[in-house]
Amino acid sequence: MKHALTLLLSYTLSFASFDAINTFQADFTQSVTDDKDKSLVYEGHVVASKPQNAVWNYTKPIKKDVYINRYNVTVVEPEIEQVIVRRIESNFDFFNMIQNAKKIEKDVYEARYKESKFTITTKNRLIESISYIDEFENKVKILFENQKQNEDVNVELFIPKYPLEFDIVRD
Repeated sequence: MKHALTLLLSYTLSFASFDAINTFQADFTQSVTDDKDKSLVYEGHVVASKPQNAVWNYTKPIKKDVYINRYNVTVVEPEIEQVIVRRIESNFDFFNMIQNAKKIEKDVYEARYKESKFTITTKNRLIESISYIDEFENKVKILFENQKQNEDVNVELFIPKYPLEFDIVRD
């Protein structure tokens, strides 16, 4: 469940801006560094739309699609032919947290939720990166490139797609 919250938080923080952002798209590089300074690096593309819809398409090092809506996180893992569906059981108010993010220096903001701190950097009023410590004490940094805001998004992108023969696991 904490993993689902982290994913949802990550996509939602993509909206952190002073402008009214309704949609966000970007290529991303996500690095996860453990306490021994070993890092895993993931690449892909994210598309998100208010109120709480997102799809993270991971392309490297493995293919994986993560669909997020107000109620569920659905992870499609083609390499193992599996779909994991988790219920989101948090009343976390993502947008309220972002609206309350505090500027700590030029183009750097800090948002908090419970004991977690999220550092958001911007450039030209676009989100450039999000950094935080995850529930396993890993340092996570997501860098965005080719960002687009408020462009039309086909809502069908947020409907999980997978072959019917994949195993479905419900958490």
